[in-house]
Amino acid sequence: MFKSSNPKEMAKTSETHSPEKLNRIVTGTRIEGVINTDSNIRIDGEVKGTITAKGRLVVGATGVINGEIVCENADIEGKISGQISVNGLLSLKSTARLECDIATKKLAIEPGAVFSGNCSMGGGVVKEFKSI
Repeated sequence: MFKSSNPKEMAKTSETHSPEKLNRIVTGTRIEGVINTDSNIRIDGEVKGTITAKGRLVVGATGVINGEIVCENADIEGKISGQISVNGLLSLKSTARLECDIATKKLAIEPGAVFSGNCSMGGGVVKEFKSI
């Protein structure tokens, strides 16, 4: 009934990395296990395990992750222990605290962020997404 003949408009409706498709783990929530998502995810609670996101990962100031992360882009304000692989831009905000190994194409670090571990930058795809 409301079909568009414009291919660009049709592509927008099926885009999986759009901001309206957001998974959220709120403060006070603890998850242990594996999280796979085709869209964006925000963590304000605690996750112990593996997170694979084909979109953007945001770890809020109260967010804590202990495990492995694979995502397209990431904004980190909270704490991460383990490994993080970002295919695009990894942005560490001033409140970020990381004790992990980083593999990313681009890295931005605000003054005040703390990082302890190894960092590998540049090149093409850092790590392929696991099938969901």
